[in-house]
Amino acid sequence: MRKTSATQERRDVPRIGEGKRGEEGYIGYLLRQAGAAHRLRMERALADVNVTPPQFMVLTMLVAYPGLSNADVARLAMLTPQTVSVIVANLLRTGAIARRPHAVHGRIQHIDVTDQGKALLKQCRARVKAIEQQMLTGFDAEEESVIRRWLVSLAVEGAPGEPE
Repeated sequence: MRKTSATQERRDVPRIGEGKRGEEGYIGYLLRQAGAAHRLRMERALADVNVTPPQFMVLTMLVAYPGLSNADVARLAMLTPQTVSVIVANLLRTGAIARRPHAVHGRIQHIDVTDQGKALLKQCRARVKAIEQQMLTGFDAEEESVIRRWLVSLAVEGAPGEPE
């Protein structure tokens, strides 16, 4: 029996877009595959400004909804509170955000994006926007609208029969 190398075995695995990894594949797997590819593109686009995709998401949420707490950010960004704590600590250290105490509840701390953080986010947004435009290449405005409605419906409505 002839042995095959690991490299040779990997060649037998279908490439992205082939077999069940292509248009005939399972929707859930295709969504996961697309999400992983998108995250990788974002990681590469933001790497030289030392921002991770989760940090970008947190900064985006903080600018869109000023004065949030860590717990609020975790819910909005769909991240765990522990992950948000690490991200906030890193963003505080770089000067992208600052904390201020809640007006009534002293233990609650609000997070504000600094001018430095806003400038960084502007730079990141331009890069992410370019990635999103590239993703939509080949789709007209109506098709883009259908894609957006479908993605929102998946996130909002959940699966049929799923408790709300």
